[in-house]
Amino acid sequence: MSKKVLILPGDGIGTEIVAEAVKVLDVLGAEYGLSIEMETAAVGGAGYDAAGTPLPEETLKLAKTADAILLGAVGGPQYENLPRELRPEKGLLGLRSELDLFANLRPAILYPQLADASSLKPEIVAGLDIMIVRELTGGIYFGQPRGIDTLENGERKGYNTLVYTEHEVERIARVAFDTAMKRDRRLCSVDKANVLEVSELWREVVVQVSKDYPDVELSHMYVDNAAMQLVRAPKQFDVMVTTNMFGDILSDTAAMLTGSIGMLPSASLNADGSGMYEPIHGSAPDIAGQNKANPLATILSVAMMLRHSLNQPDHADRIEQAVGQVLDDGLRTADIEAPGMPVVGTSAMGDAVAAALQKQAEAA
Repeated sequence: MSKKVLILPGDGIGTEIVAEAVKVLDVLGAEYGLSIEMETAAVGGAGYDAAGTPLPEETLKLAKTADAILLGAVGGPQYENLPRELRPEKGLLGLRSELDLFANLRPAILYPQLADASSLKPEIVAGLDIMIVRELTGGIYFGQPRGIDTLENGERKGYNTLVYTEHEVERIARVAFDTAMKRDRRLCSVDKANVLEVSELWREVVVQVSKDYPDVELSHMYVDNAAMQLVRAPKQFDVMVTTNMFGDILSDTAAMLTGSIGMLPSASLNADGSGMYEPIHGSAPDIAGQNKANPLATILSVAMMLRHSLNQPDHADRIEQAVGQVLDDGLRTADIEAPGMPVVGTSAMGDAVAAALQKQAEAA
């Protein structure tokens, strides 16, 4: 029985990079018999342009019936003056909330071919393989009350609320412990328990959950130290689990250790294993429409989708092997360019991965 995949290209470079990911899915269908049904819908700025809202009702309806969602990116300067509730990012937050996509998996893996592209010395980052588990539907991004008020003296005051309940912490902790059990069985929980009561609760709940995972070595680290350690000695980490905002910041920091944010995929999962898959970078309006964007993070997001939501790990392995082959062949987009290696555009990189997949099929 075929699976339903909703394609949400979004804004900026989203349409370009998603098109390359679809090429890969097409090859898997033609050469390996992957059976999926793809539908395309608008979200973010494209949703606002089409229906006056960043999350149109039809898009949400399709999302709720899909087995998995592939998202490009949302946002653009033309939408920055809209009321906050109509900005593209609200479409993304709405999907996370409506689908209860509470667990965000963000791998930071350095391909050996890109060791010189990292901002750190190769000996510091060679072999890097970290999984950051970020809570995605709670915390300060969703907490109430929030807003901007005017005080009696005319001064404006902005405020947001950082809130976590026990069950929100417990469920993300279990995802992190389960993830660690499949890896090196080391989990670092990142918080700010020295100054935040909500972090005190976070740490207490994580410790309690750890009793169900005696084979996992649990450690704790304050977020400021974690940021420093990611740059100083990143290979000390295996799995990290943290809050929505801390995870947002730390995962982008970890991204630069790998050479480019254009290489890193992500998965956002609910309790049933359904999820939304996207590159961790943004819509990059400065290069949109110029065939310059790196599509590999989006293509690798497809691999995560096949592994986590569609139960097709063999196809996921094939995609990852194809990406490795293309890098071995020396092809580079502008963000990962290296001396003596050809710089190719978005479509050429996608074509190369698709061709590598086809060669795998021919050799089988």
